[in-house]
Amino acid sequence: MTSSPTPEDRIPVIVGIGEIVDRPKEITEGLEPLDLLEQALRRAEQDAGAKLLGEVQSLDVVNFLSWRYRDPEKLLAERLGIAPAHCYYGPVGGESPIRYIHEAAKRIARGECSVAAVCGAEAQSTATKAERAGAKLPWTPFAHDVEEPKRGAAFQKPLAVKLGVFRPVTVYPFYEAASSAHWGQTPREAMAESGTLWSRYSEAAAQNPNAWLKRRYAPEEITTPTADNRLIAWPYNKLMVANPSVNMGGALLLTSLAKARAVGIPEDKLVYPLGGASAEEPRDYLLRDQFYESHPQNAVLRSVMDLAGGDGKQFDAIELYSCFPCVPKMARRTLGLGADVQPTVTGGLTFFGAPLNTYMTHAACAMVRRVRDGAKLGLLYGQGGFITKHHALVVAKTPPREALAQETSVQGEADRNKRAVPEFVTEASGKGKVESFTVLYGRGGDVEHGVVMLRTADDRRTLARIPASDGVTLAHLLDMDRTPVGSLGEITMAGDGVPEWRVA
Repeated sequence: MTSSPTPEDRIPVIVGIGEIVDRPKEITEGLEPLDLLEQALRRAEQDAGAKLLGEVQSLDVVNFLSWRYRDPEKLLAERLGIAPAHCYYGPVGGESPIRYIHEAAKRIARGECSVAAVCGAEAQSTATKAERAGAKLPWTPFAHDVEEPKRGAAFQKPLAVKLGVFRPVTVYPFYEAASSAHWGQTPREAMAESGTLWSRYSEAAAQNPNAWLKRRYAPEEITTPTADNRLIAWPYNKLMVANPSVNMGGALLLTSLAKARAVGIPEDKLVYPLGGASAEEPRDYLLRDQFYESHPQNAVLRSVMDLAGGDGKQFDAIELYSCFPCVPKMARRTLGLGADVQPTVTGGLTFFGAPLNTYMTHAACAMVRRVRDGAKLGLLYGQGGFITKHHALVVAKTPPREALAQETSVQGEADRNKRAVPEFVTEASGKGKVESFTVLYGRGGDVEHGVVMLRTADDRRTLARIPASDGVTLAHLLDMDRTPVGSLGEITMAGDGVPEWRVA
């Protein structure tokens, strides 16, 4: 018995994309986030070639951090002259654009709306320059009475905050060190892989007219510390981390296939969401079982491979989230892709730019262009937090064979693969084995201190400091030809109540 075909009014399609990059000559001429959102949406409507904004019934606005508004989604709707039934401004999360596109597609598949919009914007470059210059911006007044969105430190243990390992740039190194050791790489080999991979991201950015940095960087340029490419947290230099100091807006318009055809949108502009998956880790990264893989990431990527009907090689266009090298390095291994992977259609968060939570909005726009140009199957993989929240979406040139699935969480599979989580302690003594580590640097390039994640003799977990004065232990951590992961040392309690570690 064959199932009946999905009605065209229940088949979601992406029909319009819009992007804007703002590089004002004068600080006060910079566009505020609401302006960028509106312009990106109007460009998406223009790209679709049909008057659709007035019919938007579902509006998702990606969280932004460069300016604060009260109910920005409602302010945007007012500017557009619409009153969508679904009007949402979400929490912080780099995966959120992919989640919103996927949820909008599911809304269309359920028959709840026929036109949906997803958009995001940041104006961090202008906001930062204005603050430094003491310039007053002629923007919508900053909403001081609106609570600041919760970010990393709000979810972490006090010891992690005290040691400075509560921001993305200081937490992702734990995954970098643990995963490369698990794969049998020396730190030198891991650094070389990061440099080669990041160079590929820069190549894509060099060809993307919307990128902030439009030039190719050689691997050694990326991995070699210089005055302009300073070390931030070992092993990451400035050119290996996300660059949030940009002004950008991006938007996508989705309709049903029936609506697209009714308003005369050409078939070669249509890109079809086929489905995807989501899962997440605890917000407190110290509640994870280990740091060389992510069970939610694995579950999400394996699910989309199943959806594609094979392995990662089924995708002829890929966007692997790229805030730090460990993320796409882990993802490409789960996807079964080699070191020669082409990981981006956009350019990456270092080179294209990282408008904080909304990079994947731009990646989705770039993917639509790639599919329109001939790619048959595309993978968009986004993540947020500290390898915390994961969402992937598969898009295609041709319509899906089946109706878009409504149940897309693979949390159960992720949780089933999780092993016992060690108890975290803030006081420890005796032997400690390195589970992972990083070293934090000041702006002048000097070591501030090292931080090791340890397992104690009774297999509990703790964090410990290596003072900048302990050159022997720091040299042990920074040896390029031998990973310190798994090495033993002595834990003592310092006078300020913080554990410290020195190599045996």
